[in-house]
Amino acid sequence: MENDPSVITDYIYAIDSVWVALCAALIFFMEGGFALLEAGFVRTKNAMSIIAKVMIDIAFGGIAFFVVGFGIAYGASNGWYAFDFGISSEDLGLGLNISNALFWFIQLGFAIAAISIVSGAIAERMKMWAYAFFVFVFCAVLYPLVANWVWNPNGWLAVRGFNDFAGSAAVHAMGGFAALAAAIVLGPRIGKYNSDGTANTIEGHNLPLAAVGAFILWFGWFGFNPGSTLGAVGNWELIGTVIVNTFLASAAGGISTMAYTYFSYGKIDITMVINGVLAGLVSITAGCNVVSPVSAIIIGLIAGVLVDVAVMFVDKLKVDDPVGAIAVHGVNGLFGTIAVGLFAIEGGLFFGGGTSLLFTQLLGVCVIALFAFSLTYVLMLLLKKTIGIRISAEDEAKGIDLSTFGVKAYNLDE
Repeated sequence: MENDPSVITDYIYAIDSVWVALCAALIFFMEGGFALLEAGFVRTKNAMSIIAKVMIDIAFGGIAFFVVGFGIAYGASNGWYAFDFGISSEDLGLGLNISNALFWFIQLGFAIAAISIVSGAIAERMKMWAYAFFVFVFCAVLYPLVANWVWNPNGWLAVRGFNDFAGSAAVHAMGGFAALAAAIVLGPRIGKYNSDGTANTIEGHNLPLAAVGAFILWFGWFGFNPGSTLGAVGNWELIGTVIVNTFLASAAGGISTMAYTYFSYGKIDITMVINGVLAGLVSITAGCNVVSPVSAIIIGLIAGVLVDVAVMFVDKLKVDDPVGAIAVHGVNGLFGTIAVGLFAIEGGLFFGGGTSLLFTQLLGVCVIALFAFSLTYVLMLLLKKTIGIRISAEDEAKGIDLSTFGVKAYNLDE
């Protein structure tokens, strides 16, 4: 009985299903991290609107990804798209030991993570119903097309050998460059920039809240990256490698940001340290399966400095990003994807692999970034011309919490 192949198969399916379900739950819990991080980085009068946006990400994005998005991403692909709808009961051809329903749920986490990146960049000034419509289209069509290219076995990037293990490109660069386009079309918050082009600092209302959100995201990333193995059986060594590389890059990102801000400004900028840790996580997500621990540290160290430079650069462009989403996810998603072509033990330029993998990584992430930016830009313009995307100046002064929801984040005695 113990050697019965059917029993052994059942054990394998059970173990892999439990592993993926646990990782999927961790990924889903990251939405709480997004909510707290972004709420802490905005003003009190808009804290609850951020919570609402993340709920919209999950609810509207989840339904869109179920009805349309999943089939576009993982249906029978011609290399660029698929036309299947819903969760197919047929074999997806991925060689998985889990049900299609469970595979949908873990992929849902990636889809709503990508759109939650956008929610931070457009904080404090976008209409809720316009945002909900954007979320639905993003999770129904835009993100699934990119997922098709990268993770569908017949996707044009997958066929080329593009390595984006857990989504530096498909999730983070996709979300980051969509955030850039959305923030440009929406425009900056009132009072953010002066007539001479200089920027005013608009401080977040609760840094401890933002820090707790960052810790939740950090914790959830140990489902995000290891869960991308999509099975535990036979992957014990790979899972260990992914976990170690994920931690080392994130810790290195926090350290380099501490050092950079201290030597640049004379004091450690804790808000940037939070983003430095996240930048390290974003940058290692593509290559956590193919780089060495030493390389993971180097990638994280670079990311921790890059995020600081990128935040300042975006601000000089007069693009108002209240939480630094463009720098953390867009810029470091781009860097992390390219880093695979440099640091991969097999095929990386620094390890004697030549330029083939580097070119594939560069091509893939640039196409994804351009696609995310251009399609989001067009969609936001259409929404702007039709239903409108920006709240009124009066409502912005009052805050979205009161003007849209009629509530305050904190009801303290005066």
